[in-house]
Amino acid sequence: MNPGIDALAFDVAPLHLPIASLASQRNIEAEKLEKGLGLLKMTLPDVYQDPVVFGANALTKLIAQNEINLSEVARIYVGTESSIDSSKPIASFLIQLMEQKFGEDCLSHCDVVDFTFACIGGVDAMQNCLDFVRMNPDQKTIVVTTDIAKYDLESTGEYTQGAGATALLISTNPRIISFDANWATSSKGVFDFFKPYRSLSKKEITGHDQNEPWLGQLEAEIEIHKDQPVFDGQYSNQCYMDRTKAAYFTFKSKAGISDSLYNSWSQIIMHLPYAFQGRRMLSEIYALDASEPLLSGTESGADYQNKLKEVSKSEAYKQFVTEKLQDVEQASSIIGNLYTGSIFMGLLSALTQAQLRGDEISGQKFGFMAYGSGSKSKVFEGVIQTGWQAQIEKSQLFTVLANSQELEFDTYEKLHKKEQKIAVREPKHEWILDHIEAKIPHLMGARYYKWID
Repeated sequence: MNPGIDALAFDVAPLHLPIASLASQRNIEAEKLEKGLGLLKMTLPDVYQDPVVFGANALTKLIAQNEINLSEVARIYVGTESSIDSSKPIASFLIQLMEQKFGEDCLSHCDVVDFTFACIGGVDAMQNCLDFVRMNPDQKTIVVTTDIAKYDLESTGEYTQGAGATALLISTNPRIISFDANWATSSKGVFDFFKPYRSLSKKEITGHDQNEPWLGQLEAEIEIHKDQPVFDGQYSNQCYMDRTKAAYFTFKSKAGISDSLYNSWSQIIMHLPYAFQGRRMLSEIYALDASEPLLSGTESGADYQNKLKEVSKSEAYKQFVTEKLQDVEQASSIIGNLYTGSIFMGLLSALTQAQLRGDEISGQKFGFMAYGSGSKSKVFEGVIQTGWQAQIEKSQLFTVLANSQELEFDTYEKLHKKEQKIAVREPKHEWILDHIEAKIPHLMGARYYKWID
């Protein structure tokens, strides 16, 4: 049997701002965001939350809900583009916290590392873990994705923000979905979206050249890092389309499929920076890979784009979206972008919708189209297993999301600017960032976490 996802858990920021509230403050027509992009809410971290917290919460749920024997877990690999340290990976924080909760040295045998390639890092981590399990069928691995998608206030990315994590147990006999070894990749080095280091002089920061001891040991120019990316939205969309299209047709060729590849997939799980990104990006592949192609690829630039618009507005394509993409979009609409976790949240969303309707989808094939800016796409597919319903029911996805607390707009801006110092929501049954060391020289900046019952 092919290895795959045996169990799946998640953690999402417990605070949200309605997109209508943001639209009102930014003088944007709310309908353009809600009906045009599929956005209803965006989730935001509280003052005690960071990527380690979200990852630890998701991982704790995965272990507890599935009574995982940690001695059987050989790897915990993390996909993230929200690292809090340039050296110490989030994965090392996670084993430290799991040992606090589940027993000293219970994961000392476990290999841990972070994978970073924008939003595809989690898929990279999963592919690596699948390969490991194929070679070591008696062992299990865990993949954690954790990110905070933060954009500058009043930017064109502001309304796509989100925060949270997923945790996946990978095993030889998965109960949710299995994957074969046929994957296709398309990569290119571009600057569509990135988070560069910027430089400021010490004098710009402090007003003089004499600084605190730790600062004074650094260069006259200090590199700083912002959570918010540098990006070109239109160019990034084009890179998404180009990489995904190339990977899709490479996969089709490797699989030896002559008919439309997407017709063999009951659901298409895509990376969703915003809920309707998939349906906007997929229309070109839909047209090119139709049984009777709707685009030849030889049209002039303007003619090609005009025909593509016609395809995207056609009743046939709308029906295609309803059947293969709509269930995937539901969670994204009320969470926002989870970066590396987006594609796995799409899978959980689709499976939860099927479970709530009572659909029996065992044996159905799902297609996956992952993307990470910079840029890279991977296309692969999986088969739903017979134990999926019981496993998905554990997550209670939409019940959990319904308990999110709505923010006032002023509070949202204070959180964004890091002016809010008091927790908006009292933490319960979760990890928190307790404190950051500021006094002990050899531990300066160390982050400490604790579990709140």
